[in-house]
Amino acid sequence: MDIDRPEVVAQVAAAFTAYEKALVGNDPDEIMAFFHDSPDTVRFGIADRQTGWKQQHAWRREQPPLPPGRTLHETRISTFGDDLAVVTTCFSYPGGAAVGRQSQTWVRLPDGWRIVSAHVSHPAG
Repeated sequence: MDIDRPEVVAQVAAAFTAYEKALVGNDPDEIMAFFHDSPDTVRFGIADRQTGWKQQHAWRREQPPLPPGRTLHETRISTFGDDLAVVTTCFSYPGGAAVGRQSQTWVRLPDGWRIVSAHVSHPAG
């Protein structure tokens, strides 16, 4: 198995960058276009959990925009073969001391790279 082939890493990086732009832009439909449309797609959030694309989309539509100035740190993209990737990153906001964490599992499906599992956490306090 080829691990971290540069062309596959670049494809996932482009998808992740586009996802981040949609997230910061607070466009629920565009955000959800990056998730696999399946009842098995899971997202664990800071104080929430969604199972299935439909549940996540409904939740996403109710969320306020992210605070301005979101910055990513230590983003890592690991690919395994041509069709599986894990993206991890840390995020912060201006004036905030806490650093959040985010991980996503991406799979190349017939309609492109899609997130099949996501997890977001933030330290208490």
